[in-house]
Amino acid sequence: MGDIYESVMELAKRRGFVWPTSECYGAVAGFIDYGPLGAMMKRKVEDLWRDFYVIREGYYEIECPTVGAEAIYIASGHVKGFADKMCQCPHCREYLRADHIAEAHGKANAAVLSAPELSAFLRLLPCPACEGELGDIEVFDFNLMFETQIGPGSQRKGYLRPETAQGIFADFNRLVRFYRNKLPFGAVQIGKSYRNEISPRQGMIRLREFTQAEAEIFVHPEHKEHPNFALYTDYEMPLLGIVQQQTSAPPLRISMKNAVSRGLVANEYVAYYLALTHELLVCAGVREEKLRFRQHLPDERAHYAEDCWDAEIFSERFGWVETVGIADRTDYDLRAHAAHSGDSFTVFIPFDTVRYERKRRIIPDMGVLGPRYRGKAKQISEALAAADPGEDGVEISVDGERFFIARDLYREVEEDVEIRGIDVRPHVIEPSYGIDRMMYAIFEHRYDEEMVEGEIRKVLRLPPRIAPVQAAVFPLMNRDGLDEIALSITQSLVEQGILAQYDDSGAIGRRYRRQDEIGTPFAITVDYDTLEDSTVTIRDRDSMNQVRIAKNDVPETLRLLINGTLNFDLLKK
Repeated sequence: MGDIYESVMELAKRRGFVWPTSECYGAVAGFIDYGPLGAMMKRKVEDLWRDFYVIREGYYEIECPTVGAEAIYIASGHVKGFADKMCQCPHCREYLRADHIAEAHGKANAAVLSAPELSAFLRLLPCPACEGELGDIEVFDFNLMFETQIGPGSQRKGYLRPETAQGIFADFNRLVRFYRNKLPFGAVQIGKSYRNEISPRQGMIRLREFTQAEAEIFVHPEHKEHPNFALYTDYEMPLLGIVQQQTSAPPLRISMKNAVSRGLVANEYVAYYLALTHELLVCAGVREEKLRFRQHLPDERAHYAEDCWDAEIFSERFGWVETVGIADRTDYDLRAHAAHSGDSFTVFIPFDTVRYERKRRIIPDMGVLGPRYRGKAKQISEALAAADPGEDGVEISVDGERFFIARDLYREVEEDVEIRGIDVRPHVIEPSYGIDRMMYAIFEHRYDEEMVEGEIRKVLRLPPRIAPVQAAVFPLMNRDGLDEIALSITQSLVEQGILAQYDDSGAIGRRYRRQDEIGTPFAITVDYDTLEDSTVTIRDRDSMNQVRIAKNDVPETLRLLINGTLNFDLLKK
């Protein structure tokens, strides 16, 4: 088959799936256009994701702006720390991703190395652009966010969002009310994100504008038992845990129940979404034997995360490619936004029965405080009520000014206080999908070539539900009423919500080949027997087998074949 990447991308460009953006102006690395078939297929992949997360899981979808105010990304840590290690070739002046060069020359987990460590490793390596020796090269941080201005006159700084998640976190207080103040709940978002990649050289794998599909699931920090875990307790899949990586052992095929009980996976929520992600990717067309789940090593896992896994898909050219991240992010994000915004970012959880606690309360002597502090007396009184006094008094701060309030200016009383519940800051479970990487994986895994009647047959063996065209309808000849019957069948399929393509151009074999290349799973041919007995042939793309059925049964039969209820082999019988 040769270089499968070149074969896949040649077909993708020629048949209208994907091509370079603004090609007439020389294109720009890190950006792609989805053509007519690619855009259609991408929407179907996104809708498959929605079937899992919105329909099945019940997490409503929201849509936030792709431009965010600076304050959001200061709180999230992106302004300060969202950077990659960069260097510049002293010969060709090309900017390069330092850790990628190191990894290409055998340095594992180069992303966690410091700038001096990377500089030392790169000294004798060649530049990937001009092949000149890099020498004593400086490695420095480059922030990946695209900066912009909001409004005229540079009044407010903003950024193109580097991920969809922060919009969900910023909306947390609204979402809590929408979900009636009950945990667990979740929200999802599919949309564009932007990262100003240093040197994107990997086609659809590394883009500066890309589509993410993320779910943020808010759970009680002390209750991480998934209510539907029974769905996946016996689900087995390959897990490459920390121990397997450190001992160079192969992935461990294990059930989710055993993965949690043995401590390989932190909790049921993480295990549940590992299994759901595995099922979704396979359903989308990823080859199961080319899919694994790798746990983040201690030196690469975020300091705040309880557990983190990557769904990695194998590519013949790019090796194992991170495509989905599943993480328990604890309360890091909500805590950060609470600290910067002043909102609580908590959920009030009522107790089953009211509790009483003995508490000390401070009662200020306003008869003295009022005349002494005048305009600040109310603020001082409020600060004093929340303070923890010492033996002689208490020091408080109001508007940055310090005050010492002597003990004779207040009194302390103890009383039973009614406690109806507790404010809880949830933990966040986050499955985050790269849709463009999924798309490339499907293209590569589903592309095939075979010799048929002395010619190479190129075929995309796409699952029917994500194929851009789901059925093709051919009249054997464009005369004698065959074309009219074929057009009526096409219309009947469209009325059933099936995307069908009518084609009467060229020999029937050529028409089959055109549809095979774009992944159309089924083709209906109207021939002269149709005029005699009102039957047509249905051809299966993968086996190329054909079977005759009644013309009037075509719409329902196609619907069952596409949704997987009916298997083509059973249709033959």
